[in-house]
Amino acid sequence: MGELPGWLKAVMLGQLVSSAGALAWIYLTLYLVQDRGMSAQRAGLAASAYGVGLLLGNLSGGWFGDRFGLRTAAVSSQLAWVAACLAMPAVPTSSLPVLAAVAGLCGGASRPNLSGLVATALPTERRREGIALSRSASNAGFTIGPPLGGLLAAYNFSLVFVLDAASSLVLAAVVWRYVPAGVRTVSAAASGLWRALLRDRSVLVLLGAIVVVDTVYRQLYATLPLLLHDTGSPAVAYGVLIGLSSVVIVVLEAPLAVHLRSHHALRVISAGVLLVGLGYGALGAWPVLGGAVIAAVFITAGEMLYKPTATAHVADAAPEGMVGRYSSLYAAASISGMFLAPAIGGTVYQYAPHLLYPGGAVLAIAAAAILYARREPAALPEPASQV
Repeated sequence: MGELPGWLKAVMLGQLVSSAGALAWIYLTLYLVQDRGMSAQRAGLAASAYGVGLLLGNLSGGWFGDRFGLRTAAVSSQLAWVAACLAMPAVPTSSLPVLAAVAGLCGGASRPNLSGLVATALPTERRREGIALSRSASNAGFTIGPPLGGLLAAYNFSLVFVLDAASSLVLAAVVWRYVPAGVRTVSAAASGLWRALLRDRSVLVLLGAIVVVDTVYRQLYATLPLLLHDTGSPAVAYGVLIGLSSVVIVVLEAPLAVHLRSHHALRVISAGVLLVGLGYGALGAWPVLGGAVIAAVFITAGEMLYKPTATAHVADAAPEGMVGRYSSLYAAASISGMFLAPAIGGTVYQYAPHLLYPGGAVLAIAAAAILYARREPAALPEPASQV
């Protein structure tokens, strides 16, 4: 931390505050049913609209960052999210699905631009550490927010959205005040995204592997609670398991990134994906609470290896003027499991539960093998600094 630029330390502190207040999406469905009187079906559709907006925001946010500057795009998307949060308790119920989609778009757009800010602030050999520290700041905030949101919801549900808006406003102010307004770089290379991807197919392979492993990884949230309930474990056991996993990530992910910074990125990513596969293999062999604990150990270790490394690697591979768009592609791939995991996992769990976790293990291990077999590029283009 001591070696980071002062403005980047300020941004990470802003991320911690913003994550601690990031409550709107967590409690959205409950709010729509309990406070706005929606049926479970209509609330689910509104939450799905938020998810669609989130995906589109992750895909498009980086384009704005490349075109107008990462700093400007990050601040604009945060301010738009603030407006959407404040509008949520005020708009008519019939307009809530549309507003939820707009909120998802704004929230999703800020993620690749914040990742791009961290990536372009550091030399190539330090980016994994920077991304890991950024994730640690966000995860630390996430350990604070949900219990606080539960207390606020019990008192007045609208305060959840007010707190989310206030914490996001803090992050926007920090980025605007402390991030230097760098020169925007628009070059001929910046106009051919797909041509650039086709020239370096390793990025396409990585993105495809991330979609697969994220779908497997998010069974931790989609179907593991069902498994533990059906095998007689109390709900608190799942909560403790996930909470401890988050604490481990906050404490260990950044030091691990420092320790592994000299290792080839694709090798580290493939090792992390392999650990995710082994975790689900253990769960498939022992589908009870004990197996879930072993699985969580492997999956958490794998997450700490592959997530910060893959984020930094995609930014490293970006040609000049494309850091934002490359970060957008990775951001979209890395949340794809939010849509795929519940649908696929829920269906398989209902009709063939004994195949779900072994099948996920096979998919993750296959993705790890494909990534391990890819040759590391001899030299990566140095992305432009465009904060």
